[in-house]
Amino acid sequence: MFFLLSHPFPIARLYTVDHEFISLPSEPSSLAKDAIATIGITPYAAKALGDVVFVESPTVSSSFQKGDTVAAVESVKAASDILAPVSGEIVEVNEKLEEKPGLVNEDPFEKGWIAKIKISDPSELSQLLDEAAYAKHTSE
Repeated sequence: MFFLLSHPFPIARLYTVDHEFISLPSEPSSLAKDAIATIGITPYAAKALGDVVFVESPTVSSSFQKGDTVAAVESVKAASDILAPVSGEIVEVNEKLEEKPGLVNEDPFEKGWIAKIKISDPSELSQLLDEAAYAKHTSE
């Protein structure tokens, strides 16, 4: 099995119909409560928004329910709320976005992620889209 060198573990990525992603440290079925996952917007959303000029990040230690507004992204075209794909507590924010919000456009998954969340209810992951379902959703 081969993995990307920047990641010491395999990553499973799931998506919302509203174009948020969540990157997991393991397959959703084996994920434990309190696992840490990375959230942000998809490349599809970043492209639709255009050049991102400001990211309002959540506060570390704040808790959110699935579907709550966790952050906001402003671009030259529009502003968009970022919704929590799962319930949990924010444990880290991407501070680089303060100075370089365009990282959301350049590399949403690796450099332009919004926050890391400690998942409080792993069962919510079953309501998200896998790669194939999200690809179908964005092609419709």
